[in-house]
Amino acid sequence: MLDTWYEAAGVRNQIRRMLTEDRELGLVPFPEHLTPFLDHRHVKELGPQARQVLLTRQLYQYMLFTVNLETRVVNRGMLLVSEDREAGRGIRQDALKIYIDEGYHALYSMDVLHQIEESSGVTALPYHFAPRLRRLDEVAGHFLAQQRELAHVLQVAAFETMVTSLLLEIPRDRGVYHLVREVVGDHARDEAQHHAFFVRYFRELWTHLPTSIRPAVARAMPHFIDACVRPDLAPIRESLAAVGLSAMDVEEVIADSYPEAVLRDTVRTAGRHTLKLCESVGAFDLPGARDELHRLGLADG
Repeated sequence: MLDTWYEAAGVRNQIRRMLTEDRELGLVPFPEHLTPFLDHRHVKELGPQARQVLLTRQLYQYMLFTVNLETRVVNRGMLLVSEDREAGRGIRQDALKIYIDEGYHALYSMDVLHQIEESSGVTALPYHFAPRLRRLDEVAGHFLAQQRELAHVLQVAAFETMVTSLLLEIPRDRGVYHLVREVVGDHARDEAQHHAFFVRYFRELWTHLPTSIRPAVARAMPHFIDACVRPDLAPIRESLAAVGLSAMDVEEVIADSYPEAVLRDTVRTAGRHTLKLCESVGAFDLPGARDELHRLGLADG
């Protein structure tokens, strides 16, 4: 499936991306229109310097999310696929190619963070991925307690078939640091290949799943999608507090900027391709599956 990997993969042919005079050119580290809280009155009152710090830390959070996602979730699943003797030789080799890609994505995400930290003087706050990992594994424990390895692979299938606004929009945003646009663009090109791999892999996996397990998988997938992509508000709270907002003001900013309807729309939009993939194999026609879609606000209409 990844037949051109040796020639096309970023880890095989890309140079190290370096920060230039992006800040001096008036560019921003992260898209303002993808940072909902920036226009809140409490944030505006902090002034332009705090705004720059918040945008910089929003980038850091995205980069640290990528580092943790790739190394702690995706590569956990890719190792399992690579060790699956029932999978074809090509699939097992492709799994290791993706494993290498994801490690490289983690490396250059951390490199970007370090370069901008050094240049800007804005330090990254501690980042905690454990709550998201716990949510993913709680879904696994609830629906697939006896199939944990399968659950880990399905988590990866959910992540790798989603299309987030960040991967799509950052490379096209001319107001964002060149370094950030280039690195996210590099990432997006690799992920397009991974997406295609997992669409085919998921369909093949589904075909070989015992019929007794399929309903549990179908009920779990909407929850994996939600746990994968639902915005993590804890780092945003910490970032807002770090620039001087009171606890009460922080909660007001969060409530106004991230209402549940907006969070659900974010999940539904990013997960639309994964939902269609599950629909295409008949997963949501199985008992209880559509109930889970409605429970999470992911059903059509």
